[in-house]
Amino acid sequence: MSQSKTERQLNLVICLLATRRFLSAQEIRATVHGYGDVESDTAFKRMFERDKKELRDAGIPIITGRHDPLSDEDGYRIARDDYELPPIDLRPDEAAVLGLAARAWRHAVLGEAAANALLKLRSVGVPVDAAALPAVTPVLGADEPAFPSVWQAVRDRRPISFDYRKPGEDPPQPRELEPWGVANVAGHWYVAGYDGDRRARRVFRLSRIVGDVQIHTSAPPVQVPKDVDVRSLINARPPEPEQVAVLEARTDAAHALRRAARRIVAGERTGGTGWDVVEYPYVDEADLAARVAEYGEHVVVREPEQARKAVVAHLRAVVAAPVAAATDEDPPAPLPGTPRPPASRRAGTSTEQLRRLLMLVPYALSHDVRVSEVAAHFGLTEKQVLKDLSLLWMCGLPGYTPGDLIDVDVEAAAETGEIIISNADTLAAPLRLTADEAASLVVGLRLLRDLPGVDSVALARVEQKLRDVAGAAGQLADAVDVRVDDNPEVAELRHRIGKALESGSRVHLRYLSGYADRVSEREVDPMRLVVQDGHYFLEGWCRLRRDVRLFRLDRILELDVLPVAAEVPAGVRSRDLSSGVLQRSADDAFVTFELEPAARWVTEEYVCSEVQELPGGRVRATLRTPEPGWAVRLALRLGATGRLVAPGELAARVRELAERALQRYAEERPDVPQR
Repeated sequence: MSQSKTERQLNLVICLLATRRFLSAQEIRATVHGYGDVESDTAFKRMFERDKKELRDAGIPIITGRHDPLSDEDGYRIARDDYELPPIDLRPDEAAVLGLAARAWRHAVLGEAAANALLKLRSVGVPVDAAALPAVTPVLGADEPAFPSVWQAVRDRRPISFDYRKPGEDPPQPRELEPWGVANVAGHWYVAGYDGDRRARRVFRLSRIVGDVQIHTSAPPVQVPKDVDVRSLINARPPEPEQVAVLEARTDAAHALRRAARRIVAGERTGGTGWDVVEYPYVDEADLAARVAEYGEHVVVREPEQARKAVVAHLRAVVAAPVAAATDEDPPAPLPGTPRPPASRRAGTSTEQLRRLLMLVPYALSHDVRVSEVAAHFGLTEKQVLKDLSLLWMCGLPGYTPGDLIDVDVEAAAETGEIIISNADTLAAPLRLTADEAASLVVGLRLLRDLPGVDSVALARVEQKLRDVAGAAGQLADAVDVRVDDNPEVAELRHRIGKALESGSRVHLRYLSGYADRVSEREVDPMRLVVQDGHYFLEGWCRLRRDVRLFRLDRILELDVLPVAAEVPAGVRSRDLSSGVLQRSADDAFVTFELEPAARWVTEEYVCSEVQELPGGRVRATLRTPEPGWAVRLALRLGATGRLVAPGELAARVRELAERALQRYAEERPDVPQR
């Protein structure tokens, strides 16, 4: 990062803000410190044009006009009305929901933009509380590598090109798209737009984009049709189930299948007890076979015959697959509990440093602020903050005498951590919100819809006020849709949990494990409601496990609010969700799958410790799980599209369970051989 470049650009901003008339390029060269040492007119012109572009890209509105009515030469200035963030008056309830909206992006790619937006708002006196409403925690992830580029293209209305791998296909195919908007559905990001090659509207899941996204900045801007509803394109209704399979399931098994059943008749099975008849709707025979095979001998298809044969064929493929552990050439799995190396902390580019200083000055002028606070906000070391302050001390109005320069007590900052800035009236007002900053807050507000404890009226008011001060920068939010879609059962649970949090009551749950086909009874002292990865979670002190646990609402079979006060033990804190809701443990087992192209969805749906590309679009994926039996069930579900290769004893267990399931089919229908 060039300190001299940042100093020059900051001096240019101060100069253009202070002037009341348009200044010619030559006047700027003569008065702004940093341009005088340029040797030639050509070199100055290149430097000045580059500085103007970078400042405009950073959201600084340099305007052009005639500096002299008798001259054809352009002049430049910054109009304060275009530069300064307008005042915004928020009521306490509005400030609370705005702080909560900013928290939604705390661990995601737009977290910095949301945090910077709050810093600017605080600089103009908005009492935003980022810790408001602690009983509700929205977390919006954007971990797909393609997300930043796609977001930028949607923001700037630029076409993009990328390689895309459809499920079950290989190799990836090149695609050209005019992006209209992005939406988060069930925790996954999608982009919708016009596919020029196919001359049709298309939707692409960002996690299936392979490699880099190319943004075509020289192409004409994308024109978004007025009637486009991005979410409707992405959320196209799937076909209704066309058939019903009659299953026989053990009474204590197949809980996930039971939840989707049309009808369950308890205790009806010829020649045996402990079994139920389950009427299960389905569309695709192969998908039905996979879901039934997952439960091995504990679920059998009675009819129709074609579905029964499909399950048998699926199980035969599992038995026929070779059982082999991962080879010695496989990359070693990371050791359980091994922490990831911390991300490097860098001061960034000169443009980032400039924007940081333009935010720091108005905030420091209106608040008591310390070096440690600034370092934490911007992700810097305290040494880097002191370096920023030293640079600021060298900048000011043209003339650059002691009375013109910004006064910074660098000595106090170094010794006591206190930041004292004066003689900086030109930069006293914060810069307007950028498109990313405004959109991050507006989109965060949308995530709060229907959450317990969030005032919907205040939500609507603050969104409108935010749009008013953001101006054109807020339009990006219209191309982004994010919400958590849930069914009536989950909505009712969410409402009842909200009441329990409000009254401080304990709850009783019947809960279906996400790893095992098992239902447990829990008494939980609620702590907060979490929204993450497209799902709602109840976080609370589990009295059975004597620990903090997260319970996904769509896996809660029953919930009762008890007439007992919740008692979370002293010192217990909510979990850090910076790495997601999936909690790691040193006791986790590592399992390795080899997946055909049709099973690459495993790497999208589950967090993988490692993914290795194999010939023909296949992959080897290593996952970690607290429940090895879950990996066995997943292998049974995958059938011919994937196999568990390590550890070897689990791979052998998969074959054994498939053989036992085939034996049950053979016993009931002698004409169906085991192999």
